[in-house]
Amino acid sequence: MPETPKSNSERHIEAIMEHLEPGSERYEVLAKAKRFKSSWVELGEQLLKVSQKNRFREWGYGTFEEYCVQEIRIKRGTAEKLTMAYRFMEKEEPQLLAPNEPLKPLPDYRSIDLLRKAKEEKGFTEEEYGDLRKQVVEEERSHPTVLKKYKEVAALREEVNPLIPLKATISAARRLESALRALADAPAAYLHQVGEMIVHLEAQLEALSVGSEDEAGNLREI
Repeated sequence: MPETPKSNSERHIEAIMEHLEPGSERYEVLAKAKRFKSSWVELGEQLLKVSQKNRFREWGYGTFEEYCVQEIRIKRGTAEKLTMAYRFMEKEEPQLLAPNEPLKPLPDYRSIDLLRKAKEEKGFTEEEYGDLRKQVVEEERSHPTVLKKYKEVAALREEVNPLIPLKATISAARRLESALRALADAPAAYLHQVGEMIVHLEAQLEALSVGSEDEAGNLREI
């Protein structure tokens, strides 16, 4: 059976690996990037460490995004989804990461990221989240199927809960703050401004949440 031709990204990664010490941290990240399609969890875990420890600077890159695009050959958005999906699965579905877990395909990292958004940003009810989780974790549905379900429920949530867009904005602001802190020379003024914005948005969310609870209480009394 003829060997599957290697992609440009695979050849690029292998060329870098030839000049690195096998077993080194940088070598291992690249090795996992080659197996990305079948082991995104390993790559997500490694990229999270690279980002948190600023390893990319030691390897000659000014930013985490630059490292991902030029060396690993994945886009910033993909790297962000990988790291956030890994962190979420480590927290919410640790059994899937257990070494003794029976061999079976891991959920698509994009589907895990949708689970994260459903729980942390979109305000899904426990039942709605449970249904989505069942599709992702238990039934192993395809990502397009999961995405369709997610969009349907998210649209309903936004109609009945005006706080959802505000929560999503706060989440985006926090990601921006994290990205700025990863820069080698991030202006302190920018970090301060983003920090103030997050504080303001969180205060607004708290005020609106209290108002919604009071309104709901008043309706129950009528």
